[in-house]
Amino acid sequence: MSHHISTNPDQLDVVMIHRFLSEESSWARGIPIELVARSIRNSLNFGLFQGGRQVGYARVVTDQATFAYLMDVFVLPEARGHGLSLALMEAVMQHPSVGQVRRFVLVSSAARGLYERFGFAAPAKPETFMEINRPNTYLKARAGDMSARRLT
Repeated sequence: MSHHISTNPDQLDVVMIHRFLSEESSWARGIPIELVARSIRNSLNFGLFQGGRQVGYARVVTDQATFAYLMDVFVLPEARGHGLSLALMEAVMQHPSVGQVRRFVLVSSAARGLYERFGFAAPAKPETFMEINRPNTYLKARAGDMSARRLT
């Protein structure tokens, strides 16, 4: 079955993206749909479509000159095993807004072999990287919302 990739955010299935991120991903579990919609508005998006429906997604946060951060990359489980993640990554890496940036980063615990094919590697100087990491922040926020609702 043929596929196509679009960077037009108006073509994205935000409900599907939200469902995958909030229910199936390990990195954004519990994320509210409003945050997913805002992240889409403020990113370079890659929607992967097959048979008239969206089956994959990736987004890049970038200044389109020197820096890019690849995130939220996925192909739905039922569409895996047909080279679609490779096609999605090829589209990302060939996009003129990010193809020549000086630093392109990603944080991933899965599909390392896929990303290595495109030149991603462990940081050359990991001692220079710093982060603020708030794991499960969306689940905590959602639990807080639920507690507040019970109190009122």
